Amino acid sequence: MPFDGIVAKCVTEELNEKLAGGRVEKVLQPEADEIVLLIRAWNRNHRLVLSASPNFPRIHITEGVKENPPSPPVFCMLLRKHLTGGRIISFGFSDYERIITILIEASNELGDISEKKLIIEIMGRHSNIILLNSEDRILDSIKHIDSDISSVRQVMPARPYVLPPAQDKLSPSCLEPAGLMELFDASTQTAERFLLDNIKGFSPLLCREICRRASVEGRKRAAALDQSERRALIDTLDTMLAEIKSDSYDPSVMYEDEHHRVPVDFHCLDIRQYLHKKKFPSISLVLDEFYAARDNADRLKQKKADIYKVLNTSIDRCSKKLSIQEEALRDAADREKLKLYGELITANIYSIPKSTKSISLLNYYSEKGEYIQVPLDPDLTPQANAQRYFKKYAKAKSTYANTSRQIQDTRAELDYLESVIQLLDNCTALQEIDEVRQELAGQGYMQLRKKAAAKRKAAMTEPLHYKSSDGFDIYAGKNNMQNDHITLKMARSNDIWLHTKAVPGSHVVIKRDGREVPDRTVEEAAIIAAWHSKAKMSSNVQVDYTNVKNVSKPSGSKPGKVIYVNYRTAVVDPDPALIDRLKTN
Repeated sequence: MPFDGIVAKCVTEELNEKLAGGRVEKVLQPEADEIVLLIRAWNRNHRLVLSASPNFPRIHITEGVKENPPSPPVFCMLLRKHLTGGRIISFGFSDYERIITILIEASNELGDISEKKLIIEIMGRHSNIILLNSEDRILDSIKHIDSDISSVRQVMPARPYVLPPAQDKLSPSCLEPAGLMELFDASTQTAERFLLDNIKGFSPLLCREICRRASVEGRKRAAALDQSERRALIDTLDTMLAEIKSDSYDPSVMYEDEHHRVPVDFHCLDIRQYLHKKKFPSISLVLDEFYAARDNADRLKQKKADIYKVLNTSIDRCSKKLSIQEEALRDAADREKLKLYGELITANIYSIPKSTKSISLLNYYSEKGEYIQVPLDPDLTPQANAQRYFKKYAKAKSTYANTSRQIQDTRAELDYLESVIQLLDNCTALQEIDEVRQELAGQGYMQLRKKAAAKRKAAMTEPLHYKSSDGFDIYAGKNNMQNDHITLKMARSNDIWLHTKAVPGSHVVIKRDGREVPDRTVEEAAIIAAWHSKAKMSSNVQVDYTNVKNVSKPSGSKPGKVIYVNYRTAVVDPDPALIDRLKTN
């Protein structure tokens, strides 16, 4: 867990510096497990977020604003009653535990000044936000923990507040690194785990960092370390503890690539094991950056989940339907043989004996003049056998024609559903997901909730906008509704339209504005089209391009479906660095 005891110490010191003495103006509860305090301090307004989320528990100043529910939850109303107008005395932190106490001085119902404590316990799935009175009794908590949930510690109204069980570890404030030397031999853990099990407030990230700095293999057993490795580890730990005690903070967020798209970790100390990181002037900015990205990704994932379920169910249904239709098409493939049997029986009707199971007849349609064996129903007359084959032929012919059309429609529906999945993968905002949801509702794949239906007429989000190296505007659709919009309404007839060949993806348009488009701009637009397609992780992606006047939409076709002629094809490799460089919004 990134939010360790060292980060908790850093956050507490920053909050005391920026918010102590401030006044609580308002209390909000945008999520079931999240509280936001609007605080006026030092002539500035601040938003302090406290989250007891099992995945992202935290406390920090935030710039983010979330939509609040129409009616505030009970816990939010209680906090408003006890804290609104109160003055923040201090933020407390004890011995590198991830428990931070906000001491607030506020008026009670009688107008008397009393002290309240708002405590946030940052402990993974056991995280909680608890309000105490001046006698340290629980007024309420965002999560109730009764005896059925925990026999060790209950968190319920009117109960006295009890700290979580203390960890049997050494505190960094009084730890002497040299004293750990004698514990190495008794340990059965790895070097990283040895540090984690013995030092309070340390996270796996910090333990791994110490091993890296000491050039010690962190997964090596502590007891197996030689004297030089143990000494290097102790010396590095000593340096790290000095940084912590002297508040030598260097807050940063670590990323998985140089484009800083996906944050993977953060800390208030200088972490050198990651190649790609971004430094910030305060730990709150670090936490806001990290958790905003993680929280947004988590909310997007939840928002997309039901749409993915609908799409995958529809794709499975279409795939099964296509298999059945293809099987029916194969069964009707020999329909001409049925017609031939009927005609040969008719031509030889007076020479075929009754009650015959089969007969060899001359195939007068064949140049070779061979005989073929024709099966017969012995209970029917030759004329009835011929009529039976003609009826089978008519049915097979009709089946073949209808099934061929159905297969074409089913494949078109599969292409559409796969294009929606690809575009949904690329959605990075909640409104973009809502647009996909509305599109699917319009096509009859799902129903909108009343609240969502009321927003159907909301303005469409803007398409992606890029500026080529030669100064040309390039637009890419985020969903099929936008694809239709930029291709059929925004673009002019002499603009250039691009799309990946036979691969679901976004429509891309280069605006000519009366100029000749150079090859470099066409190549860059092709790379944009490849990046916003199902082939974004491939190489040598084929992208078709033509003038918009050569693109048309078949009558009655689904959103995003077009046909085009007189096109050329470019072969490109998706380049995320180029995408970042050309993007304007």
